[in-house]
Amino acid sequence: MPNQIQDITTRDETSFPYIFEQNVSISLKDKSGLVRCNVFRPKTSEKCPVLVTYGPYGKDISYEAFFSKSFSEVNPEQKSEHSAWETPDPKFWTGHGYAVVRADERGTGQSVGKLDTMSRGTSEAFFDVVEWAAEQPWSSGKVGLLGISYFAGSQWRVAARQPKGLSCIIPWEGMSDYYRDRCRHGGILSNGFIKFWWDRQVLSNQYGLPGRAARNWGPDTIEGDLPEEELVQNRQDQTVDNVENRFRDDLYYASKEYSMSDIQVPLLSVANWGGILLHLRGNVEGYTHAASELKYLRFITGRHDLPFYYAEEVELQRSFLDAFLKGDDRAGWSTGTAPKVDIVLRKGDVGFNNAEDERKFPRRVENEWPIARTQYTRFYLTSQRELLATPEPPKEPRSGKVSYQALGTLDNPQLIQFTTPPFETETEITGHVVAHLNVSMSANPGQPTPQDMDLFVTLRHISPAGKDVFYTGTAGDPVPLCKGWLRVSMRQVNHEHPRNRPWLPHRNYYSTDVRPVIPGEVYAVDVEVWPTNVVVEKRGKIVLEVASGDTQGCGIFQHHSPIDRAPERFQGQNHIHFGLGGNYLTLPVIPAASQ
Repeated sequence: MPNQIQDITTRDETSFPYIFEQNVSISLKDKSGLVRCNVFRPKTSEKCPVLVTYGPYGKDISYEAFFSKSFSEVNPEQKSEHSAWETPDPKFWTGHGYAVVRADERGTGQSVGKLDTMSRGTSEAFFDVVEWAAEQPWSSGKVGLLGISYFAGSQWRVAARQPKGLSCIIPWEGMSDYYRDRCRHGGILSNGFIKFWWDRQVLSNQYGLPGRAARNWGPDTIEGDLPEEELVQNRQDQTVDNVENRFRDDLYYASKEYSMSDIQVPLLSVANWGGILLHLRGNVEGYTHAASELKYLRFITGRHDLPFYYAEEVELQRSFLDAFLKGDDRAGWSTGTAPKVDIVLRKGDVGFNNAEDERKFPRRVENEWPIARTQYTRFYLTSQRELLATPEPPKEPRSGKVSYQALGTLDNPQLIQFTTPPFETETEITGHVVAHLNVSMSANPGQPTPQDMDLFVTLRHISPAGKDVFYTGTAGDPVPLCKGWLRVSMRQVNHEHPRNRPWLPHRNYYSTDVRPVIPGEVYAVDVEVWPTNVVVEKRGKIVLEVASGDTQGCGIFQHHSPIDRAPERFQGQNHIHFGLGGNYLTLPVIPAASQ
């Protein structure tokens, strides 16, 4: 450390409509560092419930500096001088009787210690911050968690630790499974997003990093800059760790695990249908497996950064928080009479990144997830590239197969598509999707013998007019209905695991689960495809796309690591075989009478 730790807390009671305390220090119980936070409090003598956020993006970096275009589009009622990316606005919430604590994660911003995002250690530090907030003299002792993305994903982990004072959580678009949701989709490294996220949003804010103020990226570190060699020693680099560690039983991944059944506080999990490569799965699975007696699942659409601040969504957040933090329950949250599951139905083609039109999608409430009346329907693939909802697999010669090149890329996709006939009636598809495929691979002449095979599955919606229907993705980009992935060497399903379900195969992804992939051998695999919703109109179609790499709709979430997908292991031909028991897509069809 270049200088002794300093105590430089400042307090301002006159410049804003709230009391603002900056760089309040929280000593960590395990002595692993020092967390600094900003505290925003109403100007009142009454004790207040507290909303806490804890993350690496910089408590002092303004939303406008972090992402100016997004900030310009945020609901004006949710903007203030202290607005910050993906966190609740302090002006609004203090105006409604809440204190807001915004903490720099250990090793970032002004918080001293090792930068090790999403780790057990940083979750333990978050635990200390929650308990600290509950113990302050201005606190009512009740703490709620509210935030998007990282500020949501971390909520699952700290809630499982059950800190004193934690009374409810709203993980808004927040992955709950570090390995499956974020880092290794189907066992395949999602390196594109990890690098983008690490370089732009985390590494740029490391404690002791020189030049932050000059870049308008928050103030420089209070204690001064650190030399490069010390910065390197003080961080776990996700771009390195996720390449070097491949399996869930590697210590790197195992140390980040926790039990969702330990989550017992009331929760409102908010999932975005467009988050098909990061958070969507985690919100659904987090809701499903949390042991909370009072838990709710809400689906939304729209860009990743904006719906959190829509007036109607903020009022929903406030209604939920008021119920558990203030004892003011206007909607039946605390009695369990509020809708358990609230679904937005994607019907029609309204374009993408069009907030106003998307907000016209109808909503429907349900009592459970998955919807109990779901009819899991098989659509069989044929060698003629069809997708048919027939009672039995179409008869095909055992020698039949369709082939495509391995190692496709976004610039050079290698894929085949299977298309349904036009739907005869309007059909709703809502829930979990599985693709059952009989696959093999073979070498190209003169090239090395392949040793593995990656499957990239996409579900697309074709309008009655014959147009690809795209929806709003995380960054406002056009995305299809949903995607799924599988590394064939990781095909082993744990059928005995309590989380294994017919509509969602459970894989441990342990090093001991690796199975050989031999050229010429045919393997029957079940590919988990992330949950989805669409109302297919009469004469509309569904397309199943099977590829050997990323295709349209992946955006920045690419899987193109030259190490993880080394050509010498994966190049060659991929094949789907017919006449061997059938290839099929299982879709969750909701009976028409319920719509």
